[in-house]
Amino acid sequence: MRKFHARVLAEPASVGLMNRYNATVGCGILWPRQPAQTMISYIHIRTPAAALSLAALIVTLLSSCASAPANVENICAIFEERGRWYKDAKKSEERWGTPIHVQLAIIRQESTFKFDARPPRKKLLGVIPWKRPSDAYGYAQALESTWAQYQKDTGRRGADRDDFGDAIDFVGWYTHRSQTIAGISKWDPYNQYLAYHEGHTGWLNKSYRYNGKLKNIARTVDYRAREWGAQLARCADELDDGWWIF
Repeated sequence: MRKFHARVLAEPASVGLMNRYNATVGCGILWPRQPAQTMISYIHIRTPAAALSLAALIVTLLSSCASAPANVENICAIFEERGRWYKDAKKSEERWGTPIHVQLAIIRQESTFKFDARPPRKKLLGVIPWKRPSDAYGYAQALESTWAQYQKDTGRRGADRDDFGDAIDFVGWYTHRSQTIAGISKWDPYNQYLAYHEGHTGWLNKSYRYNGKLKNIARTVDYRAREWGAQLARCADELDDGWWIF
């Protein structure tokens, strides 16, 4: 089951306990805009109708968390909507050393943040839906065999490809291996993406050399990562000022 959160735009404690609070919905944090002297009002369920309303709200929250963010082109907007993702991204960066914006740009390219993304099916005779080209799945489009290696290396046997926290940790692990095995800088989105797509052996053998389409995609990842790095620099302090309940 996917986690959810409520973000509270809180005012100083002197304003009062039960009013002047404007709550909005996202996926992962309880976030006060003014961290100092904030107050949290409690929700009391007094009637069956209130309980049903709360249950409907939870279903809505869970449904929204399963969908992609509303704006997938701005890293600050993504983390503003999915605060838990920022926490997960920071954990991966601290563990593996790959910048948040590089990891997120790879996931953006691979799945557009769809948790259940799969490669499109091939068409038999150009019309009939046929087999998929690979068993890639989830946010990071990880292959089953590569995911199994990640689980073995990290001891995260319960990690799931459709869980964002696990997926971004996988990207951190893979980009760390790209540096260890192939000498690719973790700050080099272009070559990190090529190695992510082609595998380390493929990158070392320059299997991408004559693949103009793939190189263009890697350039897009590179441009987006650098743009997102600049964006994140402007909103990181605000994101870091948030405090977390999960």
